Amino acid sequence: MKVAVAYEASEPLVLEDLPVPAVGPRDVLVRVAASGICHSDLNVINGLSALTLPIVPGHEACGVVEEVGAEVRRVRVGQRVLASVSPACGGCWWCLNGMSNHCERGPAVQAAVRYHLADGRTARAVCGCGSFAEAMVVDESTVVAVETDLPDEQLALIGCGVTTGVGAALNTAGVTPGSSVVVIGCGGVGQAAVQGARIAGAATIIAIDLSEARRGSTLKIGATHTVDPAAGDPVEQVRALTAGRGADFAFEVVGQPALMRQAFDMTRAEGTVTLVGMPATGATVTLPAIAAVFSGRKLVGSPVGGAQVLRDFPRFIRLAETGQLDLSSMVSRRISLDEVNEGISLLGSADGIRTVIV
Repeated sequence: MKVAVAYEASEPLVLEDLPVPAVGPRDVLVRVAASGICHSDLNVINGLSALTLPIVPGHEACGVVEEVGAEVRRVRVGQRVLASVSPACGGCWWCLNGMSNHCERGPAVQAAVRYHLADGRTARAVCGCGSFAEAMVVDESTVVAVETDLPDEQLALIGCGVTTGVGAALNTAGVTPGSSVVVIGCGGVGQAAVQGARIAGAATIIAIDLSEARRGSTLKIGATHTVDPAAGDPVEQVRALTAGRGADFAFEVVGQPALMRQAFDMTRAEGTVTLVGMPATGATVTLPAIAAVFSGRKLVGSPVGGAQVLRDFPRFIRLAETGQLDLSSMVSRRISLDEVNEGISLLGSADGIRTVIV
């Protein structure tokens, strides 16, 4: 099958014909129907993550089950499935206590060697998926069977970007009706966070991005105001839109420490700052100690939007099916697997919202 392999940091992916990986007892072979290109993949490709190269990127995908291992019980051949950026075995302490985004299967799933390359090296798959390929072999804890008529290109986005953004608003931060929200970064995950805030009933939703096009698109899906960070101090712009107090909820969706600090400064006393974007390995953020203590602000991380995928994938599908969650507006470009490097370059230049390999 055709597979896109990241061999060297910041270099183009190499399309190769590789044998289909062996299907182990707990594995599932999925024919990939669509795969979104997520910024986390770019971090891996550029060598900014803890994952070592060579590796097969891609983790936001949907497809159809073609083969299952002897011990697989979750899905069956012929079912349509979503790949999850985070496994959920359903039986470990974390899964049983409502924290499946910390499932103890995670390290083993991500460490699994899936490919034997022509140069003798082996390769893993990003998040245990590796969806930049015609098919992928994944642990059964990484797939969720779904029943929906949503198009592949839209459904795939729920596997990571939509769940991370909407989940950050609904699960992690718990945005409240009538509240004020600011979202820093309006790519795929940021657009989903804006929609999550709207679904939660926020009254003021402020979208911040350097891209005028991305800012404009948020006004169609729920943002009430936009802020151009190049037009003046964004903190002061946000305060001017929130009666001088700052926002009730702020989301940093880029993964840059300077913007994390900015989100902190944009949030009112006793407000909630939610960190969503993936930072580079080793990055640190520094906050003023007095303000961090006495403002009462809550600073929370949001891995995979606090999602419990067995619950949230069907929930977000229902929101999309009923028109409350707009997935079609997030798909800005459709490409073939042969064009994967072009899609990655679009992501690097912040062109569009989500490019999807179909």
